[in-house]
Amino acid sequence: MAGTGRPEQPDGDGSGAFLRCFGRQLKLFREQAGLTQAELGARLGYGEDQVSAVEQGRRIPKPFLIDTADEVLAAGGVLAAMKEEVARTRYPAFFRDAARLEAEAVELHVYDTHIVNGLLQTDEYARAVFSMRRPLLDEETIEQRVTARLARQEVMDRRPAPLMSFVIEEVALRRPVGGAAVLREQLAQLVEIGLKRNVEIQVMPTSREEHAGLAGPFTLIETTAQRSVAYVEVQNVSRLQTEREKVRELEAQYGIIRAQALTPRESLAFVEKLLGDG
Repeated sequence: MAGTGRPEQPDGDGSGAFLRCFGRQLKLFREQAGLTQAELGARLGYGEDQVSAVEQGRRIPKPFLIDTADEVLAAGGVLAAMKEEVARTRYPAFFRDAARLEAEAVELHVYDTHIVNGLLQTDEYARAVFSMRRPLLDEETIEQRVTARLARQEVMDRRPAPLMSFVIEEVALRRPVGGAAVLREQLAQLVEIGLKRNVEIQVMPTSREEHAGLAGPFTLIETTAQRSVAYVEVQNVSRLQTEREKVRELEAQYGIIRAQALTPRESLAFVEKLLGDG
């Protein structure tokens, strides 16, 4: 029945089991330290209900909580050693490998068709995107996904800075995801990010008669190990393409797409005009 979608359940990839395992470890160290959930929460700066949720595997703990708990409970690095794997559970299963490669990329080149890419999204735009997901996501999952998406954006300010380019379909910049005010804030952020020296943003006008990207969006990743990878995703089904011939085809396709789009300077002027018209 329409409108009655159930909240998304934990990914069926073992992430729920891993969080429960971490929770049991946390509970074991807490009990060995002779602390109640309320007492541990007070030392960590969290509420008793939050500690309980982490111990039951219902809440993904933030890195600060893990590091502080490891220190407070004298866990000897056992909890801290699980931090990276815990962080990976913030992403849906189909995106985790891509997120890992993205974080260590020296180059990222992205073509998007329906929405602004997650690396460019504002907090409210990202929240609106996740709120529209079907089946519905519960509120806690939405907040986890928003936090994870914003954390991904730290790659832009990494040193040395990766070279990044984005080609975005014009229609994505006109779609009022979250409402007019949210879109306006998103457009303003695009202008700001587009001024970064290591980032180039281009707009693909809807009026273009020739278009090399009709097969859909994709991302090209060049890692620190000089490994070229392509990431393709549709309807929560994703694939990391590592075969050189396939990656080369997408690299050639992206080059044509960039040539057909507005230049970075023309694109920023286009976005600024959309802001003015709004």
